[in-house]
Amino acid sequence: MPLDYVIIGAGPAGLQLAALLEADGRRDYLVLEGADRPGAFFERFPRHRTLISINKPHTGSDDPELNLRLDWNSLLSDDPALRFTRYTERYFPDADVMLRYLDDFSKGLKIEYHARVTRISRDGDLFTVAAGDRTWQARRVIVATGVSRAYRPDIPGFELAEGYAEMSVDPRDYLDQRVLIIGKGNSAFETADALMETTTLIHLAGPSSIRLAWRTHYVGHLRAVNNNFLDTYQLKSANAVLDGEVRSIERDGDGFTVTFAFSRVQEVIKKLRYDRVLACTGFQFDATIFDESCRPELTIKDRFPAQTEGWESVNVPGLFFAGTISQVRDFKKSTSGFIHGFRYAVRALSTTLELSYDGSTWPAEKLDASPETVTEAIIARVNRSSALWQQFGFLADVVTVAGADARYHDEVPVDWFTRHGLATLGHEYSDAFVVTLEYGPEHDQVDPFDITVGRVAQDVPGQAHDAAYLHPVVRHHRDGAVTAVHHLAENLENEWDRPDVHVKPLAAFVARCLSLPLTGHGPGWLPAVSQHGRDTPENQPGSES
Repeated sequence: MPLDYVIIGAGPAGLQLAALLEADGRRDYLVLEGADRPGAFFERFPRHRTLISINKPHTGSDDPELNLRLDWNSLLSDDPALRFTRYTERYFPDADVMLRYLDDFSKGLKIEYHARVTRISRDGDLFTVAAGDRTWQARRVIVATGVSRAYRPDIPGFELAEGYAEMSVDPRDYLDQRVLIIGKGNSAFETADALMETTTLIHLAGPSSIRLAWRTHYVGHLRAVNNNFLDTYQLKSANAVLDGEVRSIERDGDGFTVTFAFSRVQEVIKKLRYDRVLACTGFQFDATIFDESCRPELTIKDRFPAQTEGWESVNVPGLFFAGTISQVRDFKKSTSGFIHGFRYAVRALSTTLELSYDGSTWPAEKLDASPETVTEAIIARVNRSSALWQQFGFLADVVTVAGADARYHDEVPVDWFTRHGLATLGHEYSDAFVVTLEYGPEHDQVDPFDITVGRVAQDVPGQAHDAAYLHPVVRHHRDGAVTAVHHLAENLENEWDRPDVHVKPLAAFVARCLSLPLTGHGPGWLPAVSQHGRDTPENQPGSES
């Protein structure tokens, strides 16, 4: 009999999905893993063994949901023993701890090890997954393999460079050498930091500008823990960042001559000589396991499979993706490329699979549709939810309203709701409130540490639509169209529950959208908030702060 689900890869995403299927009683699945243990990726990566995903056991709170905001490594589980924060107190943990954690998390899940998938084909509605001479049939396949192939830019002589996966990580192997590192991401800077003490000089090269995570709020951009190298460049300590393109790499005796085209200087092209050339150019999805019957369409320079709002292949029905390869849906914007983001995306994927194939509806809590009750529910969630916090602008809570009946739905992908809505038997809603946490418009265009740049005052409702920092945004939909937008004022402690600043303006907004009175408060309770404040970036009519 064919399985309902074959999950390829026992990394964090594959384990997360398997655990969710187990918890929901959907046990007709199997995880196939090529290695002899879960999370085998972390045996080799990162090469210098320090994770850049934060781990903070000491938060001052005993709320497990709230604590996940500062725990970027745990998978979702009702078992408090399966929190990564119990395994180490290191803020940036060693990768070996992740191996131990994933091994414990995998216990009780249906995993076939030593089953490296070599071919996937599709005949009618069934997939056949082969690992050597063994095969399995499945109605659906979920690929959770990550980006497992090195990305190779089209540079003549690139094969002469030592790849990130193969290069030596012993600094003494680079003693008194001139080293070129191709790449400007975290792996490149991690490598440069490790080699600075023993090399003669290091150059980092690439055509794109360096983007700093503390400015862009995208954790895949250069992290402060890896950027010591920038000091050595700007303080003239032998090293440099080269902005431009590597045109060619040629062997030159015991070393290499690299032709480089600069982007920002008069001297357009220059030949530079190095003892070693290292390639830290990132990774891409490996599509070679698919035959022509189910080869997924690729996107973003063929580095990722193209996906629908439900993480399904755009051209192969029944083929889904989970984990870091799902980041195509929020590429370099939110956090789907990382455990602290895709753990929630996998939970949403599990729900959408149940909706699509088991005829269920999105889980919801029934509420009274009064503005006060809806407001109370929204305020409680934005002050506690880790999913909205981590998957900012990508996952939303949705409150649907039909007459006196309201339903509160947690963690709905924004694009899924836009495309499919949230149909529930006996609840034909016309109004919906979509609740997200978001950074402000062009938040990545200014230096957040520049005190000469004005910023919106905290806890001022009338200016909330211009807030740059993370804050709740509530959009009112009627019959599928956005009619009004409300921004809650940003707050240093990320606590959006001040009565006059956050609660009352939101309740007034909900009341106006539903054309209902506020009944739970005496005269004079309504704040002086304009019904039509300045437009938000969407420029929606009726937007307000």
